[in-house]
Amino acid sequence: MISSPLFYLLSLVFIATFFTLLEKKTKLKFLDYLPPVVLIYALSMILAGNGVFEVNESINGAYTLAKTNLLPAMLFLMLLKIDFSHFLKLGKNLILAYVLTVLSLAVGFISVSILFHFNHAMAVAFGALVGSWFGGTANMIAVGSALGVTQEAYGYILVVDSVNYTFWVMFLLFLVPFAPIFDKFVGASKREIGTLNMQDQPNKGGKKYLLLSLIAFTASLLTQEIAYHVEFINATTLSVVLASSFGVLGSFTKLRSLNGSSEVASFMLYILIALIGSKAVFESFSAVGIYVFAGFMVLVIHAIFMVVSAKIFKLDLFSITVASLANIGGVASAPILAAAYNKSLVSVGVLMAVMGYLIGTFGGILIGNIMIGLAH
Repeated sequence: MISSPLFYLLSLVFIATFFTLLEKKTKLKFLDYLPPVVLIYALSMILAGNGVFEVNESINGAYTLAKTNLLPAMLFLMLLKIDFSHFLKLGKNLILAYVLTVLSLAVGFISVSILFHFNHAMAVAFGALVGSWFGGTANMIAVGSALGVTQEAYGYILVVDSVNYTFWVMFLLFLVPFAPIFDKFVGASKREIGTLNMQDQPNKGGKKYLLLSLIAFTASLLTQEIAYHVEFINATTLSVVLASSFGVLGSFTKLRSLNGSSEVASFMLYILIALIGSKAVFESFSAVGIYVFAGFMVLVIHAIFMVVSAKIFKLDLFSITVASLANIGGVASAPILAAAYNKSLVSVGVLMAVMGYLIGTFGGILIGNIMIGLAH
């Protein structure tokens, strides 16, 4: 049994490091279906469930301290690479498809919360899932922290995310050969979609990991100090919003040219996932089925909304499917789908997915609070 807070944190860092290296150094196929975030959470949860981590005041204090400081730092770094000028270069049809995707998912989540008569716990949990499907896992953690998701609910939502995401990726890839038929059905005209140069950040000078970490934790400290002195808003929520806002502001400065922010933010995310897993002790997984089905129904409503919108606005299949996967799948899968249409369009998928990092936190908090307001 681990009783030392330092040993506890080192164990979690080791778990995060192991799966990070496994993803980078190997080409294991099962990682396509069980991404590192799920494996990190699962292993941490199994260790916690078997009593490896002692429940004591010092370990609880280490958990709180690490999570409180890492979350704003990660959000800040994650948003430094946002580039609004590139997003605007996508063209009106791709931007419209992206906006419609966000809107359709919002409608889907709110509709499902009403149809399934969500209680407060499910509304909060699905608020975190909104963050994930608008942006990514990092947004899920941010929104979940802001809304007060329980450790057990995080486990359910990771299962929902993984199962439905896997189905959605396969389904959208299956549709690729049918693009001409779909485009003819909706009346979409042939359009040339320009490629974007995503390599505007030179690699000169190497990765600035230490400098970026220093800046990120300074931003984290600043957000927490401000949040601590504002009484009318939940401190965690305000800290999340401020860290995201500071990251967006930083993207307009020379900070965006510093190399390595994505890598540092990703590793912080993995440690956060390990921390949350280390506190998740499940009584049973009996409720996970209804969560997965509810998540699937969100996708059904989203799909119907997008097909109708494509017919109305004459949007081609490439635009709506890449926009969809950029939100639901993120930067790991949207470029793959874009490449399935045309390898020169990979940058479109990347850019849409990166923009989701901005939308995910703010949108997740908004839609999450709406579902909480509608909860029974």
